[in-house]
Amino acid sequence: MSHPYTIPSHQITPLATLTPSSTTRSWQTQPHPTLPIIASASSDKTVRIYSLTSFTLLSNITGGHKRSIRSCAWKPNTKGESVLATGSFDTSAGIWRRWDVEGEGVRSEYDFTRAAKGDGSDGEEEDDEEWRFSVILDGHESEIKGVAWSAGGQYLATCSRDKSVWIWEELEEDNFETVAVLQEHEGDVKCVTWHPQEDLLASGSYDDTIRLYREDLDDWSCVAVLNGHGATVWSLAFEPVGNKKWLSEVEGLSGEQQALLEEREKSGSRLISCSDDKSIRVWRRRPKEESVGSNHKGGMPSILRTNSIEEDWYEEARLPQTHERAIYALDWSKKSGMVVSTGSDGKIIVYKERWKESSPTTDTAKDGEQLPDAPTQDSPTASTEWYVVAELEGGHDVFEINHVCWAARRDKDKRFEDEEVIISTGDDGEVKVWALEQG
Repeated sequence: MSHPYTIPSHQITPLATLTPSSTTRSWQTQPHPTLPIIASASSDKTVRIYSLTSFTLLSNITGGHKRSIRSCAWKPNTKGESVLATGSFDTSAGIWRRWDVEGEGVRSEYDFTRAAKGDGSDGEEEDDEEWRFSVILDGHESEIKGVAWSAGGQYLATCSRDKSVWIWEELEEDNFETVAVLQEHEGDVKCVTWHPQEDLLASGSYDDTIRLYREDLDDWSCVAVLNGHGATVWSLAFEPVGNKKWLSEVEGLSGEQQALLEEREKSGSRLISCSDDKSIRVWRRRPKEESVGSNHKGGMPSILRTNSIEEDWYEEARLPQTHERAIYALDWSKKSGMVVSTGSDGKIIVYKERWKESSPTTDTAKDGEQLPDAPTQDSPTASTEWYVVAELEGGHDVFEINHVCWAARRDKDKRFEDEEVIISTGDDGEVKVWALEQG
């Protein structure tokens, strides 16, 4: 069910197009966890490193893959160096390394730019040595579609058209071991993502399902299958840590609202997904009972822990259906709690969650906003609702947009602390930076 079009409260405005662009399709762009740079994976077999302060190319990483680079991911929690994983249609994953410059910031960007331009007597030599292709990971039988590091950086997950998900563990620098080959899906696996606080991995597939995995007694296994989407699941994102603060900061919370926040705290981060069926869905885990107490008066409760590691996830909500074709990508902001999505229709849409002010049966559109679909039959009555904050059409002209994400704003015109920008990546080879503005 979709709702009538209404005027959102914010606008998505162009800030910059990163230059120079790729001359071929760009698949995905990922911001560095700490530095003002981003990596963009392209079908021309390269990864471009751009500055988020000057919006210009700093490095062009080449020579590691024989076909399109479909995905990339920065390793978190590294010290003294940046580590980038890449996944390619040549069936391999690569690990790239660069020593970070002491102090980073301005000096780091200067060094990047100097190397990229070949300035100085040994500039080109610096460019060659800047990024080192240190490891190639082989094993998949077909194209790799996604790569993702676990929150602690211990594990790297890869997924492929061969219907499998692999988990690699880095034992020491440049020494990776395959710890799991998971073949639960019945179709092409499009994406993988890790929980922000647990070694819990999620994957989405052409078989319309989402599967979650965790380790038990040295073996990784599937602990939940999420059914509901009616077509390919293209992208997944876990809720960032601390996201509940946007709801808890509201004054005068009712007992029901407090109870919901407590229940969500027990459940941990939710999962959001988007699909070829034009829907975006939020999934929540039902907390497990840690123990079963004895009812005997005066008796000590007996602790009966289950040996099962299976988890119970259900669809909590659907976001307003505003996309007209397949939704390829989404991202959940770590700073604002907002969600951004994009896809085949070239739209970029931003959503936000808030407390409901009336029952689901009497909700009406207010303040020119769209209301989300009603809760599904399997989920309890929702106390919150999702609405459209901003919508942009034709973000990359007539071209499809393959990826979208949030990044901290780092240029000189930054307006306030914690301001974010939206980064979109398209079939036109361009990577664009957008600002979100009120009114």
